[in-house]
Amino acid sequence: MNLDSFIRTIPDFPKKGILYRDITTLLKDPDAFRAAATALVSQYRDLGIQKVVGVESRGFLFGAVLAYELGAGFVPIRKAGKLPAPVRRREYALEYGSDTIEIHKDSISPGERVLMHDDLLATGGTAVAALELLKELGPEIVGVSFLIELTFLDGRKKLEGYDVHSILQYGAGE
Repeated sequence: MNLDSFIRTIPDFPKKGILYRDITTLLKDPDAFRAAATALVSQYRDLGIQKVVGVESRGFLFGAVLAYELGAGFVPIRKAGKLPAPVRRREYALEYGSDTIEIHKDSISPGERVLMHDDLLATGGTAVAALELLKELGPEIVGVSFLIELTFLDGRKKLEGYDVHSILQYGAGE
């Protein structure tokens, strides 16, 4: 199945010059959703993953599916102030400011085999912050998974040393 045909591209969103990759068109089609989930799960089926960490918010969509299919627990990384129990937090830079993400302190035990998932790899800033946050809890990070990768932004370079997998890749202007 050509999953790319289910991704809607919206020019100049959220600001001029950006080609936004909208995954809602993939999610609403049951066959495309299933095919994307199957493609993601197949990369990690036999790796003994114990927890899947999904990065807010679109990382929750396939992250939860991955956890279910792999027989693993699901752990959310959320924006600041959204988690009710004690957290670890990480601030990171964006093009236009900064943001903060958090994870519950008791969500992952040292040595657990963890897969981190987010919907999109662009510059890598969010992924790096999430991985730094995870490392503070001491798991074995088995892989880093994305539905979409914007290859022209070189985010993968910031993730050297990790097993990075993406289903769909887009170059500049594609």
